Amino acid sequence: MVDVKEIKSIDLVSFTMMSSSVNAILALIGAIILLIFFGAFAAFIPTAGLVFASLGISLIILYPIFTFLVEITISFVTALIYNMLVPRFGGVKLGIESNEVRSVPVVSFALILSVIEAIWAFIFGLVLAALLVPLTTLTSTLIPLIANIAANATNMTPATLPTGSAVGTGGVVLALILIIALPILVFIFGFIGHALAAIFYNFIIPRVGGVKLLFTPAGALHEISSIPIVAASLAIASVALIFGLIRGILQLITMAASGDAVGGIVALIASIIVYFIGAFIMVALITIIYNFLAPRIGGVQLGLE
Repeated sequence: MVDVKEIKSIDLVSFTMMSSSVNAILALIGAIILLIFFGAFAAFIPTAGLVFASLGISLIILYPIFTFLVEITISFVTALIYNMLVPRFGGVKLGIESNEVRSVPVVSFALILSVIEAIWAFIFGLVLAALLVPLTTLTSTLIPLIANIAANATNMTPATLPTGSAVGTGGVVLALILIIALPILVFIFGFIGHALAAIFYNFIIPRVGGVKLLFTPAGALHEISSIPIVAASLAIASVALIFGLIRGILQLITMAASGDAVGGIVALIASIIVYFIGAFIMVALITIIYNFLAPRIGGVQLGLE
């Protein structure tokens, strides 16, 4: 029997440590792959071998550290926002049966995740606007000064001199777009995307099996002690496959309309394969790292009701 559980809270410390550690290890793997590519380039360009080697070694050291530090802030703030929003919007609900997530209620899943993304978009837009407005204001001030200097040198008439007002006005308009329009668009598209993901999950899981989460008690919370790798990878990759199928069909229609039906079919097949395999590999890596770290630093702890 499916028991619907709501994630009422996320423990800030456990979530932050696990998320930042997983992303740091993924960054290390990415840096190693880049180092391999640099080695291949160095084989073709021996004179640049030392440069490629130095760059690769620097990436292996600095990229994971940078990722870890940045992810600490992102993960902590994300979990904090989630906990603050739950009393107002409700938390993510999971239909669980025998440790397997059999269903994901669409609205609760899509709503809170899209609100969190909209808040991040607002923060991002606010930061960009704070940088943009002073820059455009300074530019709009400098333009007439430079124009006057040029006019004195070329005998231009005052009527033909640029004033810079358009730059200043454009900066204000763009700032408003970043602060107001960007979060709204992120919320709308985020809600649609997450809702589709939940719908596809609920459709495909009875056929392939769902993500399994193994919990252990942690006081009043429930700790995710491990995540079976194949079940999680297959479930998420199957959902990604449907997204790849939709994207491939759109490519097929577009290319067929332009007279390249064969190319459209190839794009359809490639999209399905890339989405499925890419998601499977990524989820498998994340779950392997999670299962490795959980006994050492503790798994993510959730407040379930």
